[in-house]
Amino acid sequence: MRKANARERILETASRLFFKRGYSEVGINEIIEKAETAKASFYQHYPSKEALCEAWLSHVHDKSEISRSEILDMDKPASEKLELYFDQLETFMKQSEFRGCPYSNTGAVSDESCSGILEQIQGHKESIRQFFREICFQHTGDREKADQTGDRLFVLYSGATTECQNMKDLWPVHSARAAALELLNH
Repeated sequence: MRKANARERILETASRLFFKRGYSEVGINEIIEKAETAKASFYQHYPSKEALCEAWLSHVHDKSEISRSEILDMDKPASEKLELYFDQLETFMKQSEFRGCPYSNTGAVSDESCSGILEQIQGHKESIRQFFREICFQHTGDREKADQTGDRLFVLYSGATTECQNMKDLWPVHSARAAALELLNH
């Protein structure tokens, strides 16, 4: 098995730590130590902690995009695709022990000086919003109605993610899934 290079080790280590404890709670020195790399190597690949966070968020986004594209391309009714996406949220919340959305968690501790991070967060959230709009369009064929309903589904999904994290329980996902299906079929 190929051993990960320094860049990969740094990103993998930061990914684990940022997700588990949060971007603001993890220092560069800890990442360097746990990634078993030199400080010079860290800065060769990532000029700052912010640049590393941007790379982490980009990596997570790319994986999420693949999943959403696969769902959209399925030969299934839009309602089944919507259910599947909420099922994935439920699985994610359980597996992460209710850690929640890495983008929302990072956004909560980032200010305007972290413009690259904020761009990553906004781009990811917009991508999810567009995903819901597309599911609705597949269901109705009416772009205006699909966009309105998709925006509502996005807010339901985001709220379910947040409240699931806050409550350490899955009922917000279940309630949001049911409401989303009602909205889609309205």
